[in-house]
Amino acid sequence: MTEKRPNILLITTDQQRFDTIAASGYPHMITPNLDRLVHEGCNCVNAYSPNPVCLPARHNIITGLSARWHTFDDNYFDDSHQIPYDLPTFAQCLSDQGYDTIAIGKMHFQPYRRHNGFHRLYLMDEIPRYREDDDYAIYLKEHGYPHLQSVHGVRHLLYMQPQQSLVKEEDHGSSWVATEAIRYLETKSINKPFLLWAGFIAPHPPFDVPESYADCYKGRTIPEPYQSKTPISTLAEENKNIADYPNHETLMRARELYYSAITFVDKNVGRILAKLEEMGELDNTLVVFTSDHGEMLGDMGTYQKFLPYDGSSKIPMILRWPERIQPGTIMEDFVDLNDLFPTFLDAAGIPYPGKITLPGASLFSNEKDRSVQYIEHQHGARRWCSLRNKQYKYNYYYGGGKEELFDMIQDPHETENLLFTHPEDFESIRLNLRRQLIEKEKQWGLKGCIVDDDFVRYEDFEINFYREANPPFFPANLAKKEEKDQLFSLEQELQLAIQNEPVVDLEKLDTAYFIDRGILKKERLQAIDQQRKNQ
Repeated sequence: MTEKRPNILLITTDQQRFDTIAASGYPHMITPNLDRLVHEGCNCVNAYSPNPVCLPARHNIITGLSARWHTFDDNYFDDSHQIPYDLPTFAQCLSDQGYDTIAIGKMHFQPYRRHNGFHRLYLMDEIPRYREDDDYAIYLKEHGYPHLQSVHGVRHLLYMQPQQSLVKEEDHGSSWVATEAIRYLETKSINKPFLLWAGFIAPHPPFDVPESYADCYKGRTIPEPYQSKTPISTLAEENKNIADYPNHETLMRARELYYSAITFVDKNVGRILAKLEEMGELDNTLVVFTSDHGEMLGDMGTYQKFLPYDGSSKIPMILRWPERIQPGTIMEDFVDLNDLFPTFLDAAGIPYPGKITLPGASLFSNEKDRSVQYIEHQHGARRWCSLRNKQYKYNYYYGGGKEELFDMIQDPHETENLLFTHPEDFESIRLNLRRQLIEKEKQWGLKGCIVDDDFVRYEDFEINFYREANPPFFPANLAKKEEKDQLFSLEQELQLAIQNEPVVDLEKLDTAYFIDRGILKKERLQAIDQQRKNQ
């Protein structure tokens, strides 16, 4: 154990693509504080999420293990589904060795308030089931928003539509995470190292940025979505239905707001870094910035995550720690979220106490083969797995046994599946990557996926038409009638969210989907639409 152990600050965003930091070569972005981390630390330019969905990725982070062991191969919102009690977490290991451990913001632990080794939790979830469980929801109630149901923007009809925050900039969830992190830093005792995980929800939809940041990308040239030249997977086709953009203008405005959400997070990351610098603790702190997965954002006509394509699975990852990292370092080897646990233990000088070999390794060592990257998701017919080397990415889909091969050098945006256009020319490459992927599945994938040294094959599934239709949960569980009575209706919140977004035309959206499910009332939507037209 080192004589003076470093503090550890883990900053995560949710659903942030890899190509969203200016200093990483994407000049359309406004990210001065993340740029600073790039210039002063190590930029991992080939970082991936080992399972690009919220709950699996976050349980990979805290256990350092894949879904085979922590059991989350997909999102499961049921408190009966939880990681086994005998799996060590990085917070537990650091806590056992004298670290003060605190988690602020979105964690997505299951059950929701399970500590997983953290001494204190100050939580913020997208749609909390119980207000008393959610520290940010309580904050809003006590700071002028007792009427608010949609605490992180309108998730139903406007899930991926242009909208603006229902709260002021200083009360937004991204501000709250930074404010609580700063409050902790200002009140902590000296002579005790800390582990602080600051989890931002942004830029996960809804893209509810404050009014003060809503237009920071207007007039800037931002990238157009990439289009596929060849057929895409069934799962990717299904993802096209999640968004409901009636025209290109609406999509591009949503992309502006997605980038704005990242710029607003960047501001708040800067606030945390400034506090550490003011305290004289910045250089004695291992700072790690990353995300749980990406967002397709219209690439290939698809949205959200769940997919092996880079828009979904490739993420930003930056490390800053002057003691062991030279400023301006660029790491081109493959790294992923599994590497965080062993990196933290290495920095603190703590051995791993678990019995299962970790798939990741410290980013300060050469103990892992980083020439390839393995990714997995889901189970049964919806399961896929992927293997990438420096030039090629090979994807295998268990439903129908479909395969994809992309040349990531010649075609970095994955627009052409070479097994569709030139299968004979790439047969040897396909077979080689397939064999390697089968070995990875045997080692790290779900049990039962490989039989007789080959993939189990399922019939392909049928596309399930789906739009995000989750209204707020906690209002139904409020005990006091007076608290329920003061809540705004969902239609009122919707109207406020789009009052400064003229591109949103309710007549062109799939309102019937939400009316039929009893979430929204037809006559109220018609009244809002008429009022907007009159204005």
